[in-house]
Formats: sequence, C-alpha cells, structure tokens
Amino acid sequence: MIQLDDIAKSYAGQAIFRGLTWRIPDGERIGLVGPNGAGKTTLCRLLSGVEEPDAGRVSRPREATVGYLPQEVAGGAAGSVLAEALSGFEDVWRLEREMEDVAASLTGVRHGPESEALTARYGELQHRFEAAGGYRLETQAKAILDGLGFRARDLARPLAEFSGGWRMRAALARLLLLRPSLLLLDEPTNHLDIESLEWLEGFLADYDGTVVLVSHDRYFLNRMVTSIAELGPAGVTTYPGDYDDYLVQREARRELLLAQARNQAKRIAEIERFIERFRYQATKARQVQSRVKMLDRLERVEVEREARHIRFAFPAPPRTGRRVAWLAGARKAYGDNVVYAGVDFEVERGERIALVGPNGAGKSTLLRLLAGVLPLDRGERALGAHVAVHYYAQHQLDALTPSLTVLEELERAAPELGQTRLRTILGTFLFSGDAVEKRIAVLSGGEKARVALAKMLVRPAALLCLDEPTNHLDLASREVLDGALARFPGTIVFISHDRYFINRIATKIVEVGGGALASYLGSYDDYLAAKARGAVASAPGPAPGKSRAAERERAALGTRREGDAGGARTAPPARASREANPRAGGADRRDRRRPHGAGALHRWRARAHRDRGAEERRGAGDVAHA
Repeated sequence: MIQLDDIAKSYAGQAIFRGLTWRIPDGERIGLVGPNGAGKTTLCRLLSGVEEPDAGRVSRPREATVGYLPQEVAGGAAGSVLAEALSGFEDVWRLEREMEDVAASLTGVRHGPESEALTARYGELQHRFEAAGGYRLETQAKAILDGLGFRARDLARPLAEFSGGWRMRAALARLLLLRPSLLLLDEPTNHLDIESLEWLEGFLADYDGTVVLVSHDRYFLNRMVTSIAELGPAGVTTYPGDYDDYLVQREARRELLLAQARNQAKRIAEIERFIERFRYQATKARQVQSRVKMLDRLERVEVEREARHIRFAFPAPPRTGRRVAWLAGARKAYGDNVVYAGVDFEVERGERIALVGPNGAGKSTLLRLLAGVLPLDRGERALGAHVAVHYYAQHQLDALTPSLTVLEELERAAPELGQTRLRTILGTFLFSGDAVEKRIAVLSGGEKARVALAKMLVRPAALLCLDEPTNHLDLASREVLDGALARFPGTIVFISHDRYFINRIATKIVEVGGGALASYLGSYDDYLAAKARGAVASAPGPAPGKSRAAERERAALGTRREGDAGGARTAPPARASREANPRAGGADRRDRRRPHGAGALHRWRARAHRDRGAEERRGAGDVAHA
C-alpha cells in the first residue's frame, strides 16, 4: 500500500495541499477527479517522486515501482518509436550485448577449457536474458504500439518526426511494457482515438498492478475504475464504484452535511440566545460559562462551497429548409495522399451527426470541408436556405488570435453588440473583471476552449461544426456543454473521442475510413451493437461436432474488430501463463473487482447480450445500414 501522510505543498506562496492524507490500496483502479486547479497533477508528481512535498511523507513499499505519464511530453525526442517503447529495459539490453560479446569470443577460441568456460558463461547469460523476458519484449512492444495506433512502417521512424500527441503514445507504450506496480496516467485519453481507447481499456482491465487515472472522459472512467478519489480543499474523499456511482454518493453526502449543518446552526443559535439572556445573572453564571466553553469546543460542520461553473445556451437560429448542407463529388488531397476522391455527404435539418474513425481517416478534413474553412480540390459544397455555420476548431489557436485580449476577440466577432453585452457573455464563461483583458496567448487550454465557445454565442447559426469540443474542459464544464447542445434546436456535425458525449448528443453515426462514409442511425452504443451484429452475421457457420453456442461465443470474441477502417489491432501482450489468449481471465477479474451497481453501461451490455441471443434464436442476422 502506498500512502501520503500529512502532506503540504505550495507554489510561489500559494498552498496547494495542507495536511493531505491518502492511502492507495493495492490492485485498485482509481479515478482521481476534482475541479481544474485542485492539484491533481501535483498529487501525481508527488506520488511518482518527480516532486517532493514541503512537509509530510510519501511512503512506498521497497519493492514498489511507479510509472508516471504526464499530460505533456518534456524534452526532445531521440531514437525511433520502437526504441522509445523499449527504452525502460537497459539491464536486459546490457545482458544482450554481453551475450553478443561472449558469442564473438567463442568464434575465435578452439575447443578446450576456455571455450567451455565461455559456453557456460553464455548459457548463464542466456538464462538470465530469457528470465527477464528479453526474447518477448520486442514482440510485446510491437503489439502495444499497434494497439495504440502505430503502423508497422512507423516503428523505425525517428520519434522527432511525430507530433506531441504521437510522442505521448510512444511514452505510454513504454510504461505499459514496463508494467509498474503503480501506474499513474494524467489525462491519457487526450491524444487517443476511440479505437486506441478501447484497446487501452482492454489492456488496463487485465492489469495486475494499481492504476490511478486522471481523466475528464466520463465513459472511460465508468468502464475502468473501481473507485473515485475526489480531490478538494478538504483533502481526498474516496467513493466506491464508478463515476456514475460517485455522483449519486457525493450528492447524498452533501445533502447529509447540509442537514447536519442546519441542525448544528439551530443548536448554536439556541445556546447563544441562552448566553445572551442570562449573561449578567449571577445565578446562571456557571451555566453560561459551561455553554461558552461548549461553543469553543464544538467542531463546526463545514459544507464546501460549490465551484463556479460555466453556464450558457446557444441562441436559437432561424428555421432552415430540410437540406442544411451537402458535399457532392468532393475531392481533397494533400500532395500524393488522396483523402477523398469524390465523396457525397448530406446533412438534414435537426440531425446530430458524430463522425467516427481512426486517426488519419479524414474526419477533420470532412468537417472542415463541410464548414467551408477548407477549399475543395474538386466537387461542390452548398448550404441550404438561412444556414449560417459556426466552426469550432480542435486546436484553438487555429480559430483565435494570440495577440488579442479575450474581450477584443469577441469584439472582432460581433462589434455591434457592445462591450456591456460581450462582458456579460464572457462572465457566463468565468471571465469577469480584469480577466477579460488577458491575452489569448497566455490562456490555458481550458480557457481558450471557453473563449471559442463564447464566440459561438454572439451570433446565431443553424449549423454547428465542432471538432473535439470537449478537449480541455473539465467534467463539470462538459456537462454544461452537453446540456446546451442537447437543447440546441439547430443541426450539429461533430467529432469527439468522448463516447459519453457522443451518446448524449448523436442521433446518427457516420464512420469514416478509406475515403468512404457509412451511416448508422442512433447513438454510439447503437452503432457498436450494429457492428457487433454485422460481425456475427458474417461469421462462418459452426463446424461439424461443435455446439452453436460455442461457435457464437468464438465468433463474438474473434470478430470484435472486423470491418473497422484502420484494420484489426493486435491484442495486448500478457504474462506467459496467458500468452495463448492475452485477454483470458480479464473479464472474470473485472467482474470480481467491479462493485455492485457499476453504472448504466453495464446494464446496457447485459440487455444487448440478451437481445442478440433472442435475435440469433429467431434466425435474424441481417443488418440494415442507414
């Protein structure tokens, strides 16, 4: 068990922690949550030993190993992608080099005592190399890198050629290969597409150590964690279960504290009235003094003030025709890379379309073509009657001017509204007072996201094109954005790797891959169910002598990823006892470790499983693709 005792930490005189105590049980998967600025990243750095506390103690067992993935990769990138993934095993590679030296010496020695000694030495080194996993490491590293989205031809490329997001994936692969006893992941989902996220979930579900996750992805937390640790001014409060369970328990706890505070305030008022009434009566002096001491000793019930949250609603746009926007015969290429050779795409009034697919499939290109911010090489783009478009860029500096202040950015978008109205809008996004005079260049990622959202409120638009709108927003802000989009009466086309957000908003899923589009009606869960039914329906019939139930189970497991645009991913490597099936035992362990009432996702899975069984018994297997 790793624990923090009476920790204190400050930066530039500002206290982040005072008297913080937290015990992390072995084998748990813990979601660390809290508002922006609460100190989640600082806590991870203290646990990993990157920083030391100003006071208090961090206790780790002597045999414990800690791996930490920060939000941003520091330093320059050296070596290839594969070399980075394998860089945590210097002792193993030292053994390999020594084996090579001994083998080279053997070639020049005649048979005799010296050769026998060298042979014995080589055998000893080989045994140690094999025991350390040397013969399996490269294969396992390639499987992990494949699961995180790297293609085989990428592995030998210099890491410096990749963006920060891809370098973060390589750093994550290194940690997963090391398998530390405590794995600290600070926003690991920020740079992963949905397919890589699903692979990571499968890997972590079979992980033997302790995992602490900092994430704003509610769906990911619901699937992965066995408990939630909330970091606030009072310290760390632990809630068993997933994120949905935490919300229910936290609200119940707050209501209880409010009731206790009200009762205590009533009791204190009664005591103070008694003291005031009999303060100057000698016959009551002893009773008055007793009650004064009682108030001094009383431990007051404190209820934390709720943090400020953004609050807004999108302005209602004018009513449009049935056809809102469309692309016809659209072609777009970047040099020799032809993304679309002649694609057709139509958006109708009231649709909420989520574009899904692996990184590099062309989702952002399609959205930018539809929004009109990227020109077509060939083909047609058109908008329907009364249609204006708001485009929210994935990288906020693409849509914001670094040299302007927050207020000037909005004035440029809508000068006719005046400063009073613009300041009111910015106030709903937590920019008040002098904060509106801050330059865009000095804002954090979350603040830039709030400015970009605020710009969308100054003018009504019937079509919203949103590229990763939840990036850099904390969980509370994401909830507000969910609600605002759910109430928006216009049309939305968006990209997101937040599956909870997609389920809340989308009425249609468009899968992008290979320059083609495939549509599925419903939410993201409906899309997954349709893909699963299609995989089962396309599987070959059972071989003679095999039961149909066993064949269905094999098909469901073996064809889980069939039809994905990026191709099948290799399953994560497992320990030697599970090499034949890397995921073997993972589901059983998840079931044992997941608390009762683990959330709506698992109830949906059970219902989907029953529905699929009923369809198979009726002989249904056809899938209608919209």
